[in-house]
Amino acid sequence: MTSSASLGSAEFHTVPVFPRGFRCASRNVGLKPTARDLTLFASDIVANAAAVFTRNHFPGAPIILGRETIRGGRLRGIIANSKVSNVATGTRGVENARRMAAAAAAELGTTPGEVLVSSTGVIGVPLPIEKIEAGVVGMSAELQGDPMVGAEGIMTTDTHPKALSISVGSATITWVAKGSGMIEPNMATMLSYIFTDAAFDAATLDRLLRTAVKGSFNALSVDTDTSTSDTCVILANGLAGSVDEAQFAEALRRGCVRMTEILARDGEGATRLIRVSVTGALNDTEAHVVAKSIVNSPLIKTMVHGADPNVGRLLMAVGKCFDCTITPASTSASINGFPVVAGGERLTFDDAVVRETLSRDVVDLEVELGVGSGMARAFGCDLTKGYVDENAAYYSS
Repeated sequence: MTSSASLGSAEFHTVPVFPRGFRCASRNVGLKPTARDLTLFASDIVANAAAVFTRNHFPGAPIILGRETIRGGRLRGIIANSKVSNVATGTRGVENARRMAAAAAAELGTTPGEVLVSSTGVIGVPLPIEKIEAGVVGMSAELQGDPMVGAEGIMTTDTHPKALSISVGSATITWVAKGSGMIEPNMATMLSYIFTDAAFDAATLDRLLRTAVKGSFNALSVDTDTSTSDTCVILANGLAGSVDEAQFAEALRRGCVRMTEILARDGEGATRLIRVSVTGALNDTEAHVVAKSIVNSPLIKTMVHGADPNVGRLLMAVGKCFDCTITPASTSASINGFPVVAGGERLTFDDAVVRETLSRDVVDLEVELGVGSGMARAFGCDLTKGYVDENAAYYSS
């Protein structure tokens, strides 16, 4: 996935590239019939690292191990499989995750404590660890510099691999991610790996990452369901030396927002990207609640999908935020800049105009609450028959 979106004076690369010293490989090891299902990401040298994980109370075995691994703040690699998530598999699942880390470490010539493990796919199915242990052998010889190769290997119901990169000072930041459904993260997103050759220590990376995901991945929702496997990790090997922290933080934030939009746009069955902007809330926290209420509403999602100018649904989604300060007389709303609500009342407008704006690939829903200075954004997609079809037989497929 490429982008030409502006990032200050810089732009995302037309073709994503890895930073210095990072490479990846992926292959089919028999978890899927033919598609790539095992991916190895590696840094030539040990990288400082930080990560955030799902808050679901049923975390997968890789999450349990990952929380332990990331305490060391240093990684040489990531190994990730698709098709089977290794969730709800008990102590055997955790042991299999450890075996997966050990197999990758042996292939990379490092220790298991410097390898992060990820698994994504069906919940409650034992991980075919023997296929992974055998399949990873020789992958180090296939490591190369195209991040899209790694992105392809972690896909589940994604319709395309997702990667992007940007330069900041002398360094590069690269994002590789997957995710189409079971998406409403609280601390991360699906699987999202961020690589940079900038020099930052683990504590700084942790602070910068948490700030970046707050207004990006944490504001994303496809279907209100928080995955058991969500992982967002950043690795910095320092091969580009020091860069300005403020510039790096801004590039990291904007890249996370861009990847959030890519993920939302590829939501299962999605045909449109929905971006919600709430301003004038009592505070940012209440703005976030209202924005999430709008983007999560099935009635809003179907309104967008059908290009149906039933704009009263916006007021419904705002009004059900019972613990937020909502004053109808001060509430206004617009769709792609076209006013549809003022003073809490539906405006008179040409339905055909609103149908047209709702038919665009990107639909911006803007709500002004008029009670304060709080603001927030949220990202999502429309709800279609394709989503139902995809998830009605996910286990069986």
